[in-house]
Amino acid sequence: MRKTTALFAGLALFLSACTQTNSNSQTNSISQDIPIGVALAQTSNVALLGQEGIQGAKLAEKYFNDKGGVDGTPIKLVLQDTGGDEAGTINAFQILINQNKVVGIVGPTLSQQAFSANPIAERAKVPVIAASNTAKGIPEIGDYVARVSAPVSIVAPNSINTALRLNPKIKNVAVFYAQNDAFSKSETEIFQKTVKDKGLNIVTVQKFQTTDTDFQAQATNAINKKPDLIIISGLAADGGNLVRQLRELGYKGIIIGGNGFNTSNIFAVCKASCNGVLVAQAYSPEHSNAVNKAFRAAYLQQYKKEPPQFSAQAFAAVQVFVEALKAVDQKSDIAKMPLEKLRSELNKELLTGKYDTPLGEIAFTPIGEVIQKDFYVAQLQVDADGNNGKFAFVKK
Repeated sequence: MRKTTALFAGLALFLSACTQTNSNSQTNSISQDIPIGVALAQTSNVALLGQEGIQGAKLAEKYFNDKGGVDGTPIKLVLQDTGGDEAGTINAFQILINQNKVVGIVGPTLSQQAFSANPIAERAKVPVIAASNTAKGIPEIGDYVARVSAPVSIVAPNSINTALRLNPKIKNVAVFYAQNDAFSKSETEIFQKTVKDKGLNIVTVQKFQTTDTDFQAQATNAINKKPDLIIISGLAADGGNLVRQLRELGYKGIIIGGNGFNTSNIFAVCKASCNGVLVAQAYSPEHSNAVNKAFRAAYLQQYKKEPPQFSAQAFAAVQVFVEALKAVDQKSDIAKMPLEKLRSELNKELLTGKYDTPLGEIAFTPIGEVIQKDFYVAQLQVDADGNNGKFAFVKK
C-alpha cells in the first residue's frame, strides 16, 4: 500500500509539472516564428474575393521574411477558411485565437462576417485588421478592430462622378443591391444618397440575394424604367451574372459595380458583358512607391496578371502587423513577452504608426479607421472573345 501511495504521489507530481510546463509554454507566443492569422474565404461563392486576399497575404509573408522578418524572426501565416457565412467565420476566429495562438488576424472577407466574428476577437483582445471590409461601422466594433480597406462612404461616390463625366446627360438611375449582405446594404445607401445629392432620379430599387443566379425579373423591371445609369451592389458571382443578363436583355447604358466587383475573377462570370463597367478602387498597380513596385512584380511573376485591389489590401494588412511588431520589439523583446501582453501592445502600436504600403501611405484614426489619400476609378476592358480582361484606370 505504501508503494502504491508513493507511486500515485509521484504520478501526481509528474502531471502537475507537465501541466505547469504546458501553461508556461502558452504564455510565450514566439518560438521559431510569429503566427499571424488569416481568416478569409477559400470556399463558397465568396472565395472569388477571399482567394485574392490570400494571394496578397502570402506575397507579403515572403517579402517581409526575405527582409529578415521581425528582428530575424520570421512571420508565419496561419490560414483558416471562413467559407461564405457567419458560422464559418466564427469558427475560424475561435481556432486562430484559442488553438493557433496567433498574435493578430487579417480578415474576414465580408463585412457581414465581420459583424459576427470580430466581437469574438474583441473579447479575447486579439487585434484584427480588415483587408476587405468597407461597410459602415466596422472599426466601431471594438478597440481591437481596424481596417486597411477604405470605407464605402469615401470610395463609392467616385464612380458616380466618373459616370457623370462620361455622360453628363444622365438623369434616371436604377439601383440593385444584395439584401442579404451587410456590405451591399451599406454600400447601396451611400450610392443612393450620392445619386440624390447629384439631383438625379432613382427610378427603381431592385433587391436580390448573393446566392441568386437568375435576375431576369429584376433586370426586366429596371430596363422598362429606361434608366440612363445602373448601379449594382453585390459580390462577384451574383453581380457578374446580373451584368451579363442586363446586357443580354438589351441595356446599353453605363453600369457601375460596387466594391464586390474589384476582382479579376469577375471576368470569368460576365465575360464580354463586363466591358465598360465602372468600379471605384482604393488601389492602382501603377502606384509608384517602392513597395508597390515589388508587390506588383511579384504578383505578375506568379499569377501572370495585374494585382487586384483585394490582394494589395491583404498585403498591406500583413505589412501593418509586421511593422508594428518591429516597433514593439524595439521597446521590449517580444520573444519573452506573454501572448496576452504582446497582443495588447501590438494593437496599441499599429494604431499609432504610418505605413508606406502598396495602397500608398496609410495611417489610422484612434478608433482604427484607415486614413488614405489615393483613390481611383477603373473601367473594365474585356477582349472581344471575353476570355481576358483588365481594369483600365479612368483619368481624372
